[in-house]
Amino acid sequence: MCIVLLTTSHPKYALVALDNRDEYILRPTSRPHWWTAIPESDPANGSADTPNGSGETKPGEVEILSSRDLQRAEQGTWLGITKGGNFAVLTNYRETDTRDAAHPVHGKRSRGGMVTAWLEAHPNESTEQFVRRMLDDGGVKGVGGFSLICGKLRKARNQKDLEPLAIISNRCDHVDEVPWICGERGSVYGLSNATYIPPGEEDEEPVWPKIRDGTDMLSRAAAGDDVSEEEFISSLFKILDVDKFPSNNTMDLEEGIPLLKDSIFIPAFGGKEHQKEMSEAQQRGKVKQAHGSGAAAEALTIAARPDDQPNGFETGLYGTQRQTVILVDWDGNVTYTERSLWDSHGNPIPRGAGDETFKFKIEGWEQEPELAN
Repeated sequence: MCIVLLTTSHPKYALVALDNRDEYILRPTSRPHWWTAIPESDPANGSADTPNGSGETKPGEVEILSSRDLQRAEQGTWLGITKGGNFAVLTNYRETDTRDAAHPVHGKRSRGGMVTAWLEAHPNESTEQFVRRMLDDGGVKGVGGFSLICGKLRKARNQKDLEPLAIISNRCDHVDEVPWICGERGSVYGLSNATYIPPGEEDEEPVWPKIRDGTDMLSRAAAGDDVSEEEFISSLFKILDVDKFPSNNTMDLEEGIPLLKDSIFIPAFGGKEHQKEMSEAQQRGKVKQAHGSGAAAEALTIAARPDDQPNGFETGLYGTQRQTVILVDWDGNVTYTERSLWDSHGNPIPRGAGDETFKFKIEGWEQEPELAN
C-alpha cells in the first residue's frame, strides 16, 4: 500500500514530498519523462491557449513530468507535476465492503486518470475550481477507492507560506468536506490507503503505524538545513526504505495485505503462483538479453515502452516498485528524483542505479493565483 509524506517545515524548502508506489512489480510502467497534453478550455474565457512564462501563449500544450501506467489505455499516473506548478499524487483507498456499490473496489475508470485530470487542466484553472468541477460534476464517480492530493505550487500572498493543497477522495460528497493541507509552515502530513487524518486528530482515529513512523522521521529530517541537497535527498530515501514487513516473502497476498499498514517499504512478496510468474518474467528477460536485444538497458532508458506482460498486471510479486522525492525551494526551483527498484522483467535494480533526476523552475511561482468563481 502506497504512502505519501509531505512537510512544510524545512527552512530551505517550501515543500518536501516523498512517495512509495506499492504495486505489482511487473505492472508495466514508463520511466519518468516530460510529456505534453492539450488542456481543456480556459475556465475564464474558453481559450485553450496556455502561457509559456514569457507573457506570450503556447497554443494547446501543458508540459508534464511523470511516469505513466502503461497497463490501462488512459496511461494515467500516481504522481506528477507540470512546468506551471500543478502537482498531484494519488493513493488507493483500501475498500473492504464488496457490497458497497457507491464505493467500488475496482472502478470502471482509472484512478490514475484522476491525477492526469489535474495535470492536464488549463493553467488558469484554480485548485478550488478543479475540486468543485470534480465533485459537482460527478468527476469521481465510477473510480475505485482513492485519495488525491492536488494543488498549484505557488507562494502564498503573504510570501511566507505555500498555497494549500486539497485532498479529494471518493469519501467526499461535497466541496466543504475536502481537507486542505500544506498551507502553513511547520507542518508534516501523511496519507496511505485509508481516510486522511489531520495532524492533531490522531487520538480520535487510529493512525497506521507506517504513517506515524513516516511523519516522525520526516519531521526530524526536515528540522535542519546544515546538509547538502544530495545528503538531504539521501536521508529521505532512507525513510522510504524503512522495512518492518515480515521476512517471509512467500506468503499469499491475502495474508500480507493486513500487514502492509505497518511498513513504509514493502519488500516483494507473493505465494507460489506469483513466485512462478515472477520467475517466468525474469527468464523471458534473460532470453531477450541473450538474443542481443539489450533488454536490461532498455528497461532503464526508454520512457514509454509497453513492457512485455502477457498475463495482465495482477501477476508476479507485490511490493514497493517506485520511490519519489520532490523538493521545492522558496524560489520555485524543483528537484524531482524518481528511483526504480525493478526492471520490466522483475529483476531488482541496485539502489541508485535506477534513479532519474529532473530540475526546473516553476513558471509563475510568485504569481498570485486566480480566485475561484
